Amino acid sequence: MADAPAVRGGRKDSSGGKQSEKRTGPVTFYRQVVAELRKVVWPTREQLGTYFVVVMVFVLIMIALVSALDLALGKLAFEVFTGADDI
Repeated sequence: MADAPAVRGGRKDSSGGKQSEKRTGPVTFYRQVVAELRKVVWPTREQLGTYFVVVMVFVLIMIALVSALDLALGKLAFEVFTGADDI
């Protein structure tokens, strides 16, 4: 178990030596970010509108559900702790 790569040390490159821990400079980082953003598939205006409507409907349904549960459980707690006289 002592021979496991995680125990022996850091990563090694293909030549067998230890990999240098050189940091990426800001210019290289910026270029890499721009290159990755060019790969992103951006939604069309119609898709964005559709996604917006779907998310808003879902949020409104969840607001209604949570509000109804809050109202029902609040009334139940009020009845339990104030002692319903009509039972």
